[in-house]
Amino acid sequence: MIERYSLPEMKAVWSEENKLRIWKEVETLVVEAWADHGVAPAGAASAIRAAPEVDVTTWKEREAVTNHDLAAFVDVLASTVSEGGEWVHYGLTSSDVVDTAQGVMMREAADLLLTRVIELFDVVKAKALEHRNTVMIGRTHGIWAEPTTFGLKLATWAFEVKRDHERLARARGSIAVGKISGAVGTYAHLPPSVEAYVCDRLGIDVEPASSQITHRDRHAEFLSTLALIGASLERFATEIRHLQRSEVGEAMESFGKGQKGSSAMPHKRNPIASENTTGLARLLRAYAMTGLENVALWHERDISHSSVERVALPDACLVLDFALVRMTKLIDNLVVNSARMRENLDSTNGLVFSQAVLLALVEAGLSRDEAYRIVQRNAMVAWESGIHLKDLLDKDPDVTIDQDVLEESFTPERFLRNADVVFTRLSKAGLR
Repeated sequence: MIERYSLPEMKAVWSEENKLRIWKEVETLVVEAWADHGVAPAGAASAIRAAPEVDVTTWKEREAVTNHDLAAFVDVLASTVSEGGEWVHYGLTSSDVVDTAQGVMMREAADLLLTRVIELFDVVKAKALEHRNTVMIGRTHGIWAEPTTFGLKLATWAFEVKRDHERLARARGSIAVGKISGAVGTYAHLPPSVEAYVCDRLGIDVEPASSQITHRDRHAEFLSTLALIGASLERFATEIRHLQRSEVGEAMESFGKGQKGSSAMPHKRNPIASENTTGLARLLRAYAMTGLENVALWHERDISHSSVERVALPDACLVLDFALVRMTKLIDNLVVNSARMRENLDSTNGLVFSQAVLLALVEAGLSRDEAYRIVQRNAMVAWESGIHLKDLLDKDPDVTIDQDVLEESFTPERFLRNADVVFTRLSKAGLR
């Protein structure tokens, strides 16, 4: 991933240095297990653990000769061990090391992303509670619908983020696995107890039936989960972009001192963070597709998945990490124009209150179809004339409800009288 969208914590997880460090740990734990079985000498594992970390430059120089990254690593590591270097990689195949280490790296990445999701949830929840009574127009199909509050809109986001956290926690469990079972998963050259020892020390589970690899449905689930979280972020970003449109002006991204919205037009304040997040979500969906295509491999394994994962796994994690941080900051600093929200609500000429009148007429004894036609007839006039719907209904002889009922039907409070249940639920919700 390019530097622009790479944050240091996630970069560290996917760095070559971290990968080589975990590879060495896997190799060391295997020799420790062999020593416990009385196969490798006791000092071999200690010597391997005491050996210096494999230098990235030296490793790449050796890879240029071997044309095999793990074999090059084994050569370099074995050459730096004071004694017992011959026990490095004893009984293993490359994927025993690579896939087990990758399970650790994906778990580390998932843990960081889970932290980011919690941070986003906390910000969205706080903003939702802050604006629980900030009345605005609810829109369906992009058209005025009924009154709602900005807090209710944000509450739907908060609970979606909570579900994203639950999905990611499940995906974390799925990908945090390893295998030390040999070239085709038969444990031909080492007992399953070695695998159990290594995975236990690494804090990951064992792939219960491996081939040469851990199975890629796990990786597809992980990448699909990241894409789904990205889709949530895109939903939030799209809404902010709509609310920031000049004709709406109800909410907008903060605009920093010295910031420029356009190189040509000095007046511009564009929703750049939201648009950026929308674009990054597209990348995440693409990575999810490659993960799905990696599930079907030839027989016990081919390497068609390998080149994909070298790009898709780190990049997807880096992209989502960046997008989560950016969205959290965006919402935390979001500029909410409550006055414009009320102004836009008032500009509807009462159209958004139509259902309350419809139901009042039904309660007064009219059939639903009769009531609907009366309100709709007047609503069409209000659309075209700009006359307030309440004034039209007040003069319509077919409207048989009392004046106080008609007045109440045109208040936001009539529509929001039961909405507090959402905030009661939200107040109790938390992620940790």
